[in-house]
Amino acid sequence: MDDVGLVEAEAFEPDSSLLVVHVAEAPAFAAGHIPGSVHVAPAELVGGLPPATGRLPDPGRLNALFGRLGYRPDLEIVAYDDEGGGWAGRFLWTLDVIGHRRWRYLNGGIQAWVAAGRPVERGAGRQPSPTSVALDIDSSPVAEAEDVLRAIDDPEQVIWDVRSLAEYRGERRAAQRAGHVPGAVHLDWLDLKNPRDRQRLAPDVETLLGQRGITADKAVITHCQTHHRSGLSYLVGRLLGFPRIRAYHGSWSEWGNRSDLPVATGGPEATRG
Repeated sequence: MDDVGLVEAEAFEPDSSLLVVHVAEAPAFAAGHIPGSVHVAPAELVGGLPPATGRLPDPGRLNALFGRLGYRPDLEIVAYDDEGGGWAGRFLWTLDVIGHRRWRYLNGGIQAWVAAGRPVERGAGRQPSPTSVALDIDSSPVAEAEDVLRAIDDPEQVIWDVRSLAEYRGERRAAQRAGHVPGAVHLDWLDLKNPRDRQRLAPDVETLLGQRGITADKAVITHCQTHHRSGLSYLVGRLLGFPRIRAYHGSWSEWGNRSDLPVATGGPEATRG
């Protein structure tokens, strides 16, 4: 059974029974993290092979990462980052992929923690005792290009593109082809968080999604360029209780570099190409 949720900085009390994970580049982690946190670098969460560098790492790399973290299936895990949920969401999606659905997201991450006057630790952070793991992969949170293709004409499915509007319209190119998946709904990941409230989730996020037709009764596939920004949109869907949300881990870096897949340009009423 899923046991996922949101925790606020003011109310969160880390203790030895929790695995608290800060996802950030090493200098940012060393500059300040929640006491007792362990560090995960963004590069540990992605395959790194071009053109679709954001695809899931191979099982050997996942086993190595979670073994280093001292992973056990009974752990409650709290994740956060320094940007309002993109990388933390990517990590939490990875937890879902390995079948671990007992997690929390610290709303606003380190920015909200510092603003609340909570203590900060500097340096290398905690080094857990390694464990030997042999993870099983649950593909249900993962969408592939073929899944996205089937969703285009399915009224029971929504493709949610969280890139910038310029990327969506094809005005900014980050692959061989620019534009979006035909029929995809656009809602920028930046709209999901509030920079005036220390990057906490936007209070009206469920309404924002509903206005785009992104609702819990639909099967939702979300993506960005490399499944970093869509870590946040996946996280939001999970927190809202969407039972059928997946992330397309190949994202636009895969789709836009494949000549056999359809692309649309322009605004919401774009025609297919």
